[in-house]
Amino acid sequence: MTSADSSQSKRFKTDVDRNVKRAAPDLETAESDAVTVAEECEVCVGFLGRLYNSLVIRHTELSPELVEDGLIRACAETTGKENRLCYYLGASSDAAAKVTGEVSRPLSAHVPVHKICQKLQRRDGQICELRYERPVLDWSRDALSKMRVLELKRVLASWGEECRACLEKSEFIELIQEVAPKHSTAQHRTHREEF
Repeated sequence: MTSADSSQSKRFKTDVDRNVKRAAPDLETAESDAVTVAEECEVCVGFLGRLYNSLVIRHTELSPELVEDGLIRACAETTGKENRLCYYLGASSDAAAKVTGEVSRPLSAHVPVHKICQKLQRRDGQICELRYERPVLDWSRDALSKMRVLELKRVLASWGEECRACLEKSEFIELIQEVAPKHSTAQHRTHREEF
């Protein structure tokens, strides 16, 4: 073997090694990408994940029609950010555009939920901008007094409560403390249940 053949062989081996590294992505990188999408599209991944789990439990085989029907039924019961997601997907009654096929076909083929959300994000960036409201864990007067009145109103609105006669911040705080035990347990269960 000549020195020219030897150097050509080394170049070929190096090129092959580079192509193998490009063709087979690192497993840790793929897992970290999935985690990033799950964090970035938390409402989409959470909602579609629960929908998929509930469909798989009830049915042995999934068809696009079955998934679409389940999606529409699940969206009829949603509120808040998940209802907004359903609007963007076209699965709510007031939606202008219907793109439920972008969800039902891949979900029936058992495509991972984070991949579906990535594809939906490319179609409509608003889908991954949705975030769940962070639950307030401390309902003490001190913690609530640090919040703005608008934030206090949002907390009440997320529970379906309204204080029409409230003028002062202290009145909002009193109402929140009064109804918090009833709603904080219900809010904790909302995102954990299956459809």
